Amino acid sequence: MRVVLAEDGVLLRAGLAGLLERFGFDVVAQAGTADELTDAVERTRPDLVVTDIRMPPGFTDEGLRAAVALRRADPGLAVVALSQYVERSYAAELLDSGDGVRVGYLLKDRVVDVEDFVATLRQVVAGGTVVDPQVVRQLLARRRDPLARLSPREREVLALVGEGHSNAAIAARLVVTEAAVGKHVGNILAKLDLPQTEDTNRRVLAVLTYLRATTG
Repeated sequence: MRVVLAEDGVLLRAGLAGLLERFGFDVVAQAGTADELTDAVERTRPDLVVTDIRMPPGFTDEGLRAAVALRRADPGLAVVALSQYVERSYAAELLDSGDGVRVGYLLKDRVVDVEDFVATLRQVVAGGTVVDPQVVRQLLARRRDPLARLSPREREVLALVGEGHSNAAIAARLVVTEAAVGKHVGNILAKLDLPQTEDTNRRVLAVLTYLRATTG
């Protein structure tokens, strides 16, 4: 079974590679960045990708975004994502890709048994889907109420953004500084897991999320 392994930590990557090889996997390439992961997959055409989610340069969700793009290009590619946290911005897209088969999302601190981990990888390659229960709970919570993570003040700010007010106007309305409003807006965008792209306006996406949640 040919594997591409992506992990920015050199020692952890070497440890995982050694572990996989001891259990009969052929680690055909290792990557330390999302770009290296993409290049390695295109070059080696592996059976399985095992990737960390937070990778250089931003250490946010670069590995996860790369995994989603790879699955779009090749829906049959088996991918297992590993993370310390649930990155909800692209997690649902990864799990929905390729008809939801041959994919896994595991939290690192819950992988405590080596043989179970190896069995999980084999299960994913065989066509299975393996998702950590904590990931499932967080994704379901987001779908129930995308605004649940916002504080009352952040909801108030978002409502005013939805009415078309600028940060300066919101600051005057709430009797706070414009910098404070900017910080609230930044928190709102982060908590709503809105991806930063060149062709979307995250402020507009936040308002759309608010309107969907509050108008049913």
